[in-house]
Amino acid sequence: MRSGVIAKKLGMTRVYSDDGKHIPVTVLSLEGCQVVAHKTLDRDGYSALQLGAGEAKAKRVSKAERERFAKAKVAPKKKLAEFRIAEDNSIAVGSELTADHFVVGQKVDVKGTSIGKGFAGAMKRWNFGGLRATHGVSISHRSHGSTGQCQDPGKVFKGKKMAGHMGARRRTMQNVEIARVDVDRGLLLIKGNVPGSKGGWVEVRDAIKGTKVDELPLPGKFREAAAPKASKKADKKEAAAGGDFVDAVVLIDGIGPKGEEALAEAGITKLTQLVAMSAEDIAAMEEKIGKPGVVAEQEWIEQAKEMIGGAEPRAQVDKDLAKKMRAEAAKGEEE
Repeated sequence: MRSGVIAKKLGMTRVYSDDGKHIPVTVLSLEGCQVVAHKTLDRDGYSALQLGAGEAKAKRVSKAERERFAKAKVAPKKKLAEFRIAEDNSIAVGSELTADHFVVGQKVDVKGTSIGKGFAGAMKRWNFGGLRATHGVSISHRSHGSTGQCQDPGKVFKGKKMAGHMGARRRTMQNVEIARVDVDRGLLLIKGNVPGSKGGWVEVRDAIKGTKVDELPLPGKFREAAAPKASKKADKKEAAAGGDFVDAVVLIDGIGPKGEEALAEAGITKLTQLVAMSAEDIAAMEEKIGKPGVVAEQEWIEQAKEMIGGAEPRAQVDKDLAKKMRAEAAKGEEE
C-alpha cells in the first residue's frame, strides 16, 4: 500500500488520443505536496504519512502548527491529509511527491468535497418526478408528497428523502483513469470529472478496486528535501552582522510585544541581562509583570542561553524576526 497525494483542482479541458478522439479530463496540480510527519506502528498503532500541500501565510497558522512545520523543515501548508501505507513504503519527512508518482493508464480513487448547491427541493435533490400537473393538485406540483404513515408509527423515519441542503459532502470517485502526467509542471490529467469546485483540494490514491498496475514506483516518486541555498547578498549581510546572536528578549518563545514592554519597564531588554539576573531579581520581575513562575515554566533562561550559544530561536516566527533584525542591523552598518 502506497501513499497518495494531495492536489488542487484547476478545472476541466480535453486532450486528444493517438487516433484523434478527444478525451475530457480534469486537471489536478500538485502544489508542493510534501511529507510533514510520520505515523508509526510502535507509537501510533498504524503506519501512515501526513502530507501537506499549498503554501499558507505564517500569520494564518497557529504558533503550535508553525513550530511543527519548522521541526519538519517544511513551509506552513494550507491542506493536510493522512495516507495509510505499508511499513516498508515510508518516505522521509520533507520529501516532495512528484506527478510521476502515478503512471498513465493507472486507475485511482479521487476524494473531494462536492460543490455546494444550497437548499434544494426534492425534485432537484433526489430526482423525484413531482405531483400531477392537473386534477386537484394546487400550487404544490414540485413537492415531495407524503412523508410518513398515519397514527402508527406516527413519525418520519430518519433518512427520508426530502428537501434540504444539497452538495458540500465528501465524495469519492472510484476507478478513474490517469490520462496524462506532466512532471515538469506537476500536473495530473484524470479522465472524466472529479468531486469539487475549481481551486478545491482532492486526495488521489491508488484504486482499491478495479484494474491494478503491476509496475508502480515504490515507495513512490519524490524529490528529497534539499537544504536551501543562501544567496550571495544574504551571505554578505550575514558577514556584515558578524554571525552574532541577536541580543533581544523578544525572541524568547513566550515573550510577545506586551511582555517585552513589561520587561523594558523592569529594565530588561537583552538576553545577556536576563541570564545575569539572580533568583530574587527574577521573582521581583515576575511580580512586576504579573506572571509569577513564568520564567521557569516557559524556560526563558534556558532559551536565552541557547541563543547566546549560537542556536536559533525555538519558534519559527521568532526565527523570522531574528533574521529581519539581523538584516536591518547589516543595512545600518552599510549606510
